Amino acid sequence: MGDRITLKRIFRLFAISAKLDLVWLLRDTKYALTGISADIISNLSTVSGVFLIAVRFDGIGGMSTGEVLFMMAYSTLITGIFIMFGSGNNIHISRIIGRGQLEHLFIQPLPLHIQLFTCGFSPFTGGSNFVAGLILMIIAAARLDLQISFLWILSFIAYLLITMIIIVARSYLVSSMAFYSPVAAEEISSTAIEGTWFLSTFPLSGMPKFIQLPLLTILPEGLMAWFPSLCLLGRPPLGLTGYYPMIFALLISLEAGYIFRKGLNYYVKRGSNRYVPYGFRR
Repeated sequence: MGDRITLKRIFRLFAISAKLDLVWLLRDTKYALTGISADIISNLSTVSGVFLIAVRFDGIGGMSTGEVLFMMAYSTLITGIFIMFGSGNNIHISRIIGRGQLEHLFIQPLPLHIQLFTCGFSPFTGGSNFVAGLILMIIAAARLDLQISFLWILSFIAYLLITMIIIVARSYLVSSMAFYSPVAAEEISSTAIEGTWFLSTFPLSGMPKFIQLPLLTILPEGLMAWFPSLCLLGRPPLGLTGYYPMIFALLISLEAGYIFRKGLNYYVKRGSNRYVPYGFRR
C-alpha cells in the first residue's frame, strides 16, 4: 500500500509540474515559444554540424552516414529528456545548493529525493527536443533498415535510462562541492554537463584508444551517445560488453550518492552563507 501511495503521489506531483508548465505556456506564449525555438535550433545546429561532416566524407571513422544520424538522434533524445525532466535545476543541483535554496525544500512535507525527482517536469515547453529526437530516430532507423523488435525497444529504453543516470550522477557528484564552496561551485554542474556536451555528440570511431578510453572512464562523454548507439546497432566498440554503460552507471551512482550524502550532512550542520537581504536569497 505504501508503495502505491508513493507512486500515486509522484504522478500527482508530475501532474502539478506539468500544469504549471502549461500555465506558463498559455500566459506568456510568445516568450515560451521563443525559448522552445531556441532550444530546438541550438540542439539541431549542434548535431547537424556533425551529420553534415559525415555526409561530406561518407561517414566518420567507420560509421556510415546513417549510423551517424542514428547517434545524433540518440543524442537529441537525451537532450530532450534532460530538458523535459530537469528544467527546475533539479539536475543542475549545484545552483540550488549554491544559492542557499535547499532549505526551501527541507520545509516541504515531502522527502527531498521526491521533490528533486518531480520538480523539473516540463512536457509542454521542454518536450520539443524529445519530439525532434523521436523523428530523427525514425528517419535513421528507416535509413539503416533496422529490424525493430520488442526486445530491441526495451534495450533502447534501458540505454536511454542508463545514460540519464550517468548524467545525473555526475552532476550530483561534482555539485557536492557547492556544499563546501557555494559561491565558487554554484555553476559547476553546468560546466560538467553542458560544457562537455559538444564533445559527446562527436563519433569517437576512428579515434586512437588513448582518446577513446579516457572518454569512457574518466570523462564519460563517449557514454552519452556514441557507445550506446553502437550497442543498439549490434557492435559495441573496443571489444567491451554492451553492459559496460550499466556497470559504469552503477559505480558512479554509488560514488555520487556517498559523496552527496556526506556533503549534505555538512550542509545541514553549517547551513549556507549565501543569504542576503534582497531577492530570493532572503
